[in-house]
Amino acid sequence: MEIKDFIEKFSEIFDDIDVSTLTSETKFRELDEWSSLSALGLMAMVSDEYDVELKGDEIRNAETISDIFNTISK
Repeated sequence: MEIKDFIEKFSEIFDDIDVSTLTSETKFRELDEWSSLSALGLMAMVSDEYDVELKGDEIRNAETISDIFNTISK
């Protein structure tokens, strides 16, 4: 699994985000489109694509997209 692929899948959670605007260091909670529904979408995407159960605490403790990537890569 590569961070580039993860960022692409991450961007698909949102309707109005261009993947080229996201990097591994993007603070995802600062995105205008981020909401509790986005968090649920992230959890569902990670479960479907990576067969990993991402927990709410793990999202709350993460600051960047890279933090989420590292959590599911363990």
